[in-house]
Amino acid sequence: MNWRATARAAALSPISLWIGFVVVHFWLGMLNLYGRGLPLGDVTIVYKFWMDQAYVAHYWVGIDSPWVYPVGALVPLAIARSLGNSLLASTWLSMVMVLNAVAFAAILGWGRVRGNLSVAWWWLMFLVLLGPIALGRLDSVTVPIAIVGVLFIATRPRLATLILTIGVWIKVWPAALIAAMIVAVKSRWHIAWTAVGASAAVIAIALALGSGLNVFSFVTQQTGRGLQIEAPVTTPWLWRAMSGARDTYIYYDTTILTYQVKGSGVAEVSEIMTPLLGLVLLAIVLLGVLAVRSRAPVGDVLPVLSLSLVTAFIAFNKVGSPQYISWLAVPVILGLATSLAGDGSSFRSPAIMVAVLALLTQAIYPYYYDDLLHLNVVLLIVLSAKNLLLFALLGWAVVRLWQVSRWRFDPETLPGGQPQQVIWPFAPGVQKQPGPQE
Repeated sequence: MNWRATARAAALSPISLWIGFVVVHFWLGMLNLYGRGLPLGDVTIVYKFWMDQAYVAHYWVGIDSPWVYPVGALVPLAIARSLGNSLLASTWLSMVMVLNAVAFAAILGWGRVRGNLSVAWWWLMFLVLLGPIALGRLDSVTVPIAIVGVLFIATRPRLATLILTIGVWIKVWPAALIAAMIVAVKSRWHIAWTAVGASAAVIAIALALGSGLNVFSFVTQQTGRGLQIEAPVTTPWLWRAMSGARDTYIYYDTTILTYQVKGSGVAEVSEIMTPLLGLVLLAIVLLGVLAVRSRAPVGDVLPVLSLSLVTAFIAFNKVGSPQYISWLAVPVILGLATSLAGDGSSFRSPAIMVAVLALLTQAIYPYYYDDLLHLNVVLLIVLSAKNLLLFALLGWAVVRLWQVSRWRFDPETLPGGQPQQVIWPFAPGVQKQPGPQE
C-alpha cells in the first residue's frame, strides 16, 4: 500500500478539511477565552463598553459621536451583544467562526469542485500561526467577507464589489482590493459605480439615523493618531527608548486606546505618514495601470496589485496593530487560487513570507506584549524582523508588478497576428478559454 498517496488523499479530502477547520477554530477559541495576555480584551472590554453605551445610555459611537471605525462596524458589535454581556465573548467567536465557514466554503468552491484544497489548508495554517488575534478583532469580520468577495471577482464582479464595499464600511482596508479591481478588471466602471452606490446607501442610512458628519469621522480619527509602537516607522524610536534616551518613551493614548511613542521627531513623522502612504499607494496604482496598458492578463495583474496595495497599507501605516497581518491572507488566497487555475504567476514565495509574518506576530501578541512594552530586547528583535519582512514582501510584490508591466503580447504567436484577450479563470469551476475579460 502506498502510504504517502493514502495520506495525501486523506489530507485533500473535503471531510478532512472541515475537521481541520473545526479543530483550528476550537483551538483559537480556547486561546482567546483562556490564553495568556487577555487576547479577547478588545471584544470583552472596548467593544462591550461601546455597546453598553448604546444599549443602556442610547449613545451610539459613529452616530452620536465621532468614531475611529466606519459606522458599519456597529453591526457585528451589536450582533455580538445581542445575547447579553454574559455571552458576549462566545457570541463573538461563534459569529466569526460562521463567517470563516462561509469563506472556507467559498475557497472550496461551495462543494462543487476540489480545485482549491491546498489553498484551504494554507489558510488554516495561517490562522494557527497568527494565533488568537485571528478571531479577536473587527478585522476577523472583514477578512472572511473579503475572501468571499475576491473569489467572486472572475464570475460576478459587481457582487464581488458589493461584498467588498460592505467590508470597507466595517474596516477601511478592503478599499485596497476594490482599487486593484478598478485598475485591473475591464468592467472597472461598473465596479466603481457599484462601490459608490453601496457606499451612498450606507451613508444615507447613517444620516437618517442622525449621524451628521460623524459618518465620516473615521477618516479624521485615523489621520490624527500618533505613531503606534508596532508600526514599522516606529521601530527606530523603540530602539532609542531601549538604549536609555530620556526624551523617548511609550505611553498609552486614552483617546485612541492604544500604545504609542513620544520622542524627538515623532510629531513631525506622524504628520507626514498619511500623505506618504497616499503617495505610495498612488505610485503602486500607477504601476498597475502601466501593467494593464501593456495588455498583461488580468490574472497576472490583479493578485500582485492587490498584494502590493494591502502590504503598503500596512508597511506605511502609522498604526501597526497585530491584526493587520490578517489582511494579507486575502490577496495570498487570491494569488494561490489564480495560480492553481493555471493563470497568473506562482504565489508560493509570498505565501511563505505571509505565514512567517503571522508566526512572528503571534510571538509578540498577545503572550509577550507586556515584555514589548517594557522594551525587552528579544521582543524588539522579533518586531524588527517582522517589519523588515513586511517590506521584503512589499518589495517582492512591487518587483513582480513591475515585471508584469513589462509584459507584452507577441502578435506573431497568436492566430491571425492579433492580440488575444484572455478570460481570467481563477474562480472554481471556470475553465480557461479565449474570450473577453470580465
